[in-house]
Amino acid sequence: KEEGKTKALLVDNEPGVLARVAGLFSGRGYNIESLTVAEVDRANGRSRINIGTNGTGQGMHKRKALLDKLVTVHKVADLTVEGPHIERELALVKIIAPPEQRVQSLRIADFMRARMVDSTTDGFVFEMTGSSDELDAFIDLMEPLGLAEVSRAGVVAIARGSKGL
Repeated sequence: KEEGKTKALLVDNEPGVLARVAGLFSGRGYNIESLTVAEVDRANGRSRINIGTNGTGQGMHKRKALLDKLVTVHKVADLTVEGPHIERELALVKIIAPPEQRVQSLRIADFMRARMVDSTTDGFVFEMTGSSDELDAFIDLMEPLGLAEVSRAGVVAIARGSKGL
């Protein structure tokens, strides 16, 4: 099991916070594979940052300690090592294809529980929510059917049970 791949942070919702957090990763040579940020507590001016990275092991433990020291960071959870958690991602997938391939794309989307959110005379846009692996599989299946464009929102994650930020 990988250590330190998915982190969740509760931070002040103010300019520059995201840049400082991202700088802790990029400055040490770790790629951020997924990043989502949204305000989660308007009354207290707090946002949640979900970070998926390729780092593992001791280096990630050091990163958590550095994140904990930032004044604007109120809590850091290393979801990958702290216990069971749920990760989900959203993707919009555009298919531009002749009618026969469009019909096949509809069958695959139905089977994989993707939802058509737009239809034109030459294609569709599907919305799919699931694990990153599920989205990868859907995109791979759409590739030969006229995959034209993909937009992914990034991983959001939350601890299971009573534990949380």
